[in-house]
Amino acid sequence: MVRKLAFGLVWVGFIAYAVGLAPPDQPETLDLIRRLSTGQVDGINPLIVALFNLMGLWPLIYSSLMLADGRSQKLPAWIFALASFAIGAFAILPYLALRQPNPTFTGSKSRLLKVLDSRWLGVGLFLASSGLLLYGFSQGDWPQFVQQWQTSRFIHVMGLDFCLLCLLFPALLANDMSRRGLGHLHPGSQQVNRPIFWAVSLAPLLGPVAYLVLRPPLPDGAPGLEASETLVKQP
Repeated sequence: MVRKLAFGLVWVGFIAYAVGLAPPDQPETLDLIRRLSTGQVDGINPLIVALFNLMGLWPLIYSSLMLADGRSQKLPAWIFALASFAIGAFAILPYLALRQPNPTFTGSKSRLLKVLDSRWLGVGLFLASSGLLLYGFSQGDWPQFVQQWQTSRFIHVMGLDFCLLCLLFPALLANDMSRRGLGHLHPGSQQVNRPIFWAVSLAPLLGPVAYLVLRPPLPDGAPGLEASETLVKQP
């Protein structure tokens, strides 16, 4: 209950901040979004170009965990995952507040889930994320970005949204690791592999996409905990 309340409060607080406390909208915001969406990026700070495109990758990263997590949830995870393509963490936070812990996976994988579970998707996301980070950091104008972050609501909230998505990823990571047998079994409980968990959690963006590349596939047609017993056994 405390966990659910915490996510709910962060969600409400983020909305309140974005609406009432963030810098004001700028007249050129709609034109900036149009240009970023259509690839007309000449004259736009590469840091903003990179950030905007990275915000398009985060929903795929989260969907790669959420759709498996939602298999046994009462609420349809795909709705929140789909909404996150438009509003980012504003859609992820209510899912985290409403979901129940789900460390197992049973049944067969759908076609969509097979794609999201694919290592090739993880490789693509890793390469795209690395390329955008390299482009933004090497070509970007940091003083200009700071000035725009302080004066533009769109850029300000987008930057905070990116940071929040980095911080929220561990909330789904532990259960995803358990579904894939990345843990140590104890009588009546299961603990995830802590070195892997913290390595992924403490590396913003690159940790999650590296995890998508290296994680074992979901069991297809067998419970996740049964699969984990074949990987790690306790004396």
